[in-house]
Amino acid sequence: MPSIHFEDIAFHVGSLMTALGTAETGGDAESIRRAKVVALVVAVSFFMQILDGTIVTTSLPQMAASFGVQPVSMSIGITVYMLTMAAFIPLSGWLGDRYGARRVFMASIAVFTIASLFCALSDGLVEFVIARAVQGAGSALMTPVGRIIVLKNARKSELVQAIALITWPALTAPVVGPLLGGFITTYASWHWNFLINLPIGILGMALVLRFVPEQREENVGRLDVRGFVMSASGLTFLLAALELSVKWDGGVLPILLMLVAGLVLSFLATRHFRKVSNPLLDLSAFRVQTYAIATLSAGTASRVAINATPFLLPLLFQLGFGLSSIEAGAYLLVYFLGNLGMKAITTPLLAKLGFRTVLWLNGLVAALSIVACGFMAPETPRLVIYALLFIAGLSRSMEFTALNTLAFADIDPAQRSSASTLSSMLQQVSMLLGVAIAAAVLNVSVAVRGTESPALMDFRWAFLVVGAIGIVSSLRFLRLQPDAGAEVSGHKRAHR
Repeated sequence: MPSIHFEDIAFHVGSLMTALGTAETGGDAESIRRAKVVALVVAVSFFMQILDGTIVTTSLPQMAASFGVQPVSMSIGITVYMLTMAAFIPLSGWLGDRYGARRVFMASIAVFTIASLFCALSDGLVEFVIARAVQGAGSALMTPVGRIIVLKNARKSELVQAIALITWPALTAPVVGPLLGGFITTYASWHWNFLINLPIGILGMALVLRFVPEQREENVGRLDVRGFVMSASGLTFLLAALELSVKWDGGVLPILLMLVAGLVLSFLATRHFRKVSNPLLDLSAFRVQTYAIATLSAGTASRVAINATPFLLPLLFQLGFGLSSIEAGAYLLVYFLGNLGMKAITTPLLAKLGFRTVLWLNGLVAALSIVACGFMAPETPRLVIYALLFIAGLSRSMEFTALNTLAFADIDPAQRSSASTLSSMLQQVSMLLGVAIAAAVLNVSVAVRGTESPALMDFRWAFLVVGAIGIVSSLRFLRLQPDAGAEVSGHKRAHR
């Protein structure tokens, strides 16, 4: 499974405050440097987390042989990891506020790293599943708490760059992971797919101790146990239904029952959070238009379309084109380069055009590039494929960075913890929903044609459907005000 990224404020002082003004300027430079360092530290941990989620899938057959089980049985390791993560994500914001974001972030890295060691040392499937469950618990806290740390240490003038730095792991790890996992599994052993997390985790903890300041909220209320149980159960059932819809062979009824249970529990949790005085999750962030549209409505639909692409492309190249995994990986590297290529111009582009224009126009480019991927064929010139994949990578990077930044542009400090937790929950749903929709379209198309395996036409329908979702979502960003998030992007100042 393929599976969670601050503006320049000019201080103007009078002539009588020249000395103070100079000190402020120096302070600004130090603030920018600190925000970048903190974001990079968080990004290192994110990279380890996301890399692990993508690298493991390549070694499942070898692990199955080592454990003496069928390869299909190994999928439980991925499912348990995902479900445990879903169960603990709603708790992350409260823990960060109660015990300090730095301390909880450190603990999450430690739990993830130690669990990785036990995954590598596992002698059987049961031991492996237990270790993966613990690993999922550590992963659940890492992304939302890490984002909270970045938000607390970066002013709005630094938000775009900081979010861009913590977004790159989500863009690069899903592409690098399968290639690295295949190399390690072929030339070493599957154990090293987990052991590689140890030096990264130790480095991450050392960097957190050195560069991340301790911050704790005052007057944190008691844990909302009822809200936690309902929200955790609802998210777990929803993600389980989406996960199993891709690979479950036991009929539709169990999936539908889990989906209904997830929706009902999520509804009850939402009603509970609105009624109690000290809810686990503060839903007031959804009343902020920029947050709501970037995370809940157009943002979720946009992520669904874009997240389906890394799932479809490897299948297209291997099943549709008949390429080997190595040859398919070469194409995916171009997609990866496109993700990196946009980083240098993200900040100036947002300052020039603003969030509204970037999100709808770039979203349209991203959606059209997804549709165009459906028309690729083995006879398509390689240069054309490279160009298309590069454009798709560029637009994907821009869209994710813009969405992740806009989401927190107008969020008050008191809303950060809940807003970060809710954002992580919705991103998990959008990731699995994108894969589920793409897989469903493929399966329906194959069934209609009466064949056993997907062909080019089946992939064409899948890319068309997810591309259409992307087109509709991109146009919904036109509902934003022209100066939405301008305090963060600098767009308003640039056009005064």
